[in-house]
Amino acid sequence: MRPNLRVRMQEEVLVGDGALGTYLYQLGFPVGISYEEFNLLRPEVIGDVHRRYIEAGAQLLETNTFSANYYKLAKFGLESKVEEINKAAVRIARSAAGADAYVAGAVGSIRGGKRVNVSVQELNQFYEQQISALLTEDVDALLFETFYDLQEMRIALGKARKSTPIPIICQFAVDQLGRTLDGYSIKEAFGILREEGADVLGFNCHSGPKGIMSVMEDLNGPLDIPLSVFPNAGLADYVDGEYVYGATPEYFGESAVSFADLGARLIGGCCGTTPEHVSAIAEALSNYAPKSLQEGTALPPVQPSIIVEEPETSIKDAFSGQVSDPSIVELVKERHTVIVELDPPRDLDIRKFMDGAAALKEAGVDALTLADNSLAVTRMSNMALGHLVQSEVGLRPLIHIACRDRNLIGTQSHMMGFDALGIDHVLAVTGDPARFGDLPGSSSVYDLTSFEIIRMIKQLNEGIAFSGKPLKQKAKFVVGAAFNPNVKHLNKAVERLEKKIASGADYIMTQPVYDPELIVAVKEATAHLDIPIFIGIMPLASGKNAEYLHNEVPGIRLSDSVRKRMEGLQGEEGRKVGVEIAKELLDTALEHFNGIYLITPFMFYEMSVILSNYVWEKTAPRPCHLSRS
Repeated sequence: MRPNLRVRMQEEVLVGDGALGTYLYQLGFPVGISYEEFNLLRPEVIGDVHRRYIEAGAQLLETNTFSANYYKLAKFGLESKVEEINKAAVRIARSAAGADAYVAGAVGSIRGGKRVNVSVQELNQFYEQQISALLTEDVDALLFETFYDLQEMRIALGKARKSTPIPIICQFAVDQLGRTLDGYSIKEAFGILREEGADVLGFNCHSGPKGIMSVMEDLNGPLDIPLSVFPNAGLADYVDGEYVYGATPEYFGESAVSFADLGARLIGGCCGTTPEHVSAIAEALSNYAPKSLQEGTALPPVQPSIIVEEPETSIKDAFSGQVSDPSIVELVKERHTVIVELDPPRDLDIRKFMDGAAALKEAGVDALTLADNSLAVTRMSNMALGHLVQSEVGLRPLIHIACRDRNLIGTQSHMMGFDALGIDHVLAVTGDPARFGDLPGSSSVYDLTSFEIIRMIKQLNEGIAFSGKPLKQKAKFVVGAAFNPNVKHLNKAVERLEKKIASGADYIMTQPVYDPELIVAVKEATAHLDIPIFIGIMPLASGKNAEYLHNEVPGIRLSDSVRKRMEGLQGEEGRKVGVEIAKELLDTALEHFNGIYLITPFMFYEMSVILSNYVWEKTAPRPCHLSRS
């Protein structure tokens, strides 16, 4: 019978195994397949890898189950084999471990640092299913690895601790900043996890030895609880068509001693490591005598807080009047407020766009909103044009930001740029798929959903980066969300809207509406909401334009009467009737909404000028705006 694992990790340093996935890749097995399915199809291959690590000196093996959960196996059509794959993995590892080595059931993060749309309820179900399968085969421990945020780790730990008394190892993937993606310091996260039943706390993946060591040094350890460390073999490089890792076994051996000095009691390797790396770790630690953890630094009391440095006074705060201007949300609570959309040009010539912006400023509009490559058609950067509108025209820009075109890195970078330029009003949208635009071969990124991008932008307002890193000052974004009322079941659309509000939306802008009865229905369906709604009205330019919008543009539906009135019209006559219809819609909209969102068709900004003036004629004198130049 193997000695008690908890006791051993208090008294000595154990050697863990190394990578499995990247090692299989090095052995010639291609990427893009489920290595977890090898537990069923190629058990001899997995068993051979485990035995190589045992022969190298590993005292603990992880099962080949990192991605063996319902969500990730479903990508390969294997969701019905969760239990079978996990059980087989334990049996394979147990056979290779023999009588002396321990077997830990590996459970990987489902979100994996991405903003995937997996609910908390689903996470609970997926973790319970995998953990239950591992426990039926009598593992010695559970090892949760490559988690990026504390919330998900707590879900997994909670499911496990309710089911078993065996040791549980919790490992985060962090960079040198040492914070989780949801903004907790590692000390705070460790304190919470210890309180909730974790036996060992640690790190794996994402960083090589140096990055993890930097975080451990900041803990002022050793701590009074065992730590575990499974670094990558440095950063991967793509050489001659293959991924290679640069950290040598010798370097890992040297690092192992430093890790042990900082309180690590389980040391192995993650991506890029091999049996040679594990052998170097085992040799380096063969005569190592650790100090007692009883004398280690205690973790702080469980009083989690997301620490943010006080914002410094910025140049735009000190020398610009724009930050103190009333926001769109503040204005619309006091009076009717007009936002006009003017699409950035598809050309390098911006003269007509700037003329339109100036004309709309003269017409008294409260903000000019610029789409983000709407309909997936390539247009000039709305950030650049927004800055010009603000600095040269003196009109507030309200910028759309789509999930389609930028990954998490690009999205945060983009938002930081807006903040530097003093552009603080944005509209978060999903964005039409790239395949429907003018460059159909382009990729649609969609790292974030519209709900998630709202939450992440509002996180910047708390002074927390997307990575969880504290920022030196807080952003001041006013974030809008889109709403499409042109649906069969309006109540379902409102339920989705409520989720956007729960995510942090400050105001709502609707798709264009062409039916006065629908405007009233929207008012009634959203009467319980406490944030302003800007009702969308887009004047029609011609009969063909009307039919195109009705039949081909997602989220837009025209009434039969409107289509009949526009039928066959074109040119100036079509635009005249389009403005008449828009005025009729405004008559109803102004009775029920303070927020008006005019959408300019085909750069015919004169139509939006007429309609803006109509709003002021029907409501109050044209507002006098503070200059934003």
